Amino acid sequence: MNWNQLLSTKRFGLEAYHEKRADDRSEFQRDYDRLIFSAPFRRLQNKTQVFPLPGSVFVHNRLTHSLEVACVGRSLGVSVAHQLSKKDIIHSPFLDEIGSIVSAACLAHDLGNPPFGHSGERAIATFFSEGNGQNLKNGMSDEEWKDCTCFEGNANAFRLLTHQFIGRRTGGFVLTYSTLASIVKYPYASIYSDEKKQKFGFFESEKVDFQKIATELGLPRLADNPNRFARHPLVYLVEAADDICYQIMDIEDAHKLKILTPDETKSLFLAFFDEKRRTRILETMEIVTDVNEQIAYLRSSVIGKLIDQCSTVFVENEESILKGSFSSSLIKQLPQQSAEAYQNCSKMAFAKIYRSSEVLDVELAGYKIILTLLDNLVTAVLSPEKAYSQQLLMRIPLQYETQSESSYGKIQAVLDYISGMTDIYALDLYRKITGMSIPTL
Repeated sequence: MNWNQLLSTKRFGLEAYHEKRADDRSEFQRDYDRLIFSAPFRRLQNKTQVFPLPGSVFVHNRLTHSLEVACVGRSLGVSVAHQLSKKDIIHSPFLDEIGSIVSAACLAHDLGNPPFGHSGERAIATFFSEGNGQNLKNGMSDEEWKDCTCFEGNANAFRLLTHQFIGRRTGGFVLTYSTLASIVKYPYASIYSDEKKQKFGFFESEKVDFQKIATELGLPRLADNPNRFARHPLVYLVEAADDICYQIMDIEDAHKLKILTPDETKSLFLAFFDEKRRTRILETMEIVTDVNEQIAYLRSSVIGKLIDQCSTVFVENEESILKGSFSSSLIKQLPQQSAEAYQNCSKMAFAKIYRSSEVLDVELAGYKIILTLLDNLVTAVLSPEKAYSQQLLMRIPLQYETQSESSYGKIQAVLDYISGMTDIYALDLYRKITGMSIPTL
């Protein structure tokens, strides 16, 4: 792979011509603006990140998380571009736009996630692998069935950004090839995913679209597994920004919710620094007495250090990344002290945050809500002649292809609809379907 080919302003869906722009924004900045003003991005404000949304203490939702990831991603991209510019062998005219590309991809990375956090993904997959959707297998190919039983928010984001929904223009969001490629963490279809992780980057319905982008940008197929492509190099920066934000910000949120004590939180964050830097940080913290402000300062210091270290890891491994032979995340290549501190944060998060009653409660509720919606809506699209089905189908917006000729297409229409819902919308529709909420007559 080479940077001159990897950094492309060609837009998906507008390949035949190049539009002339009157403003001074770069094509990649236009990607960022297009995403941030979109309806799917606004809906992230009512989607769970980790903790349930209602409550007296404000914690992160998908929207604030995505904005913070974009901020960190921009810093990573700017740092990497600055270091790469010192190499005389790189002559891409868009090298200084890496920060813009990464930040735009970071904004988009969670757009495909359904309501109720990661439990929403698991609920959709479970409906097909263990629930009432098991009997639908005969109407699909092996590839299509695997898309359903391993439903993946990453693949759904790529579909949302590229698919032409009814009444919409060709190319979906019509983003640049480079931005689209930078969100695909797992550049292979579900049928070729790892049996343990079961992560993949695009559905069978978008396979040709991804292959088109990969060919244009020069993403090679892996020598040891030609069914998989090498990642676009900027995927590593998007992934690192996400890793940094969700891990560190979850710790801060846990402190605000009193799941972690101030001392526990400070200890986790201070562990990233050597004695000299730790002393300076503690001296600065003495300036303020507000504990939340102290934690915020520590959090920003940790993020700053991880940005510097991850960008350094990227540049040091640039050659293997461009060859497609780099097989780790940047966060797993941190220096020993930071690696151990990050791992301690992960262990604490799993023990006290992700298994907390607040998180488990929203996951349990999310499972029930999504399974019920799927059961009713899938039945409706597959049996549209039934009276109740006809009523339900009128609830589905016209942009979704419920009249598709294939069972896979009809089921995808339901998944498009449900995955685009906010937590509140899904809960409201669940109550109406189950008769828990009856409109006032």
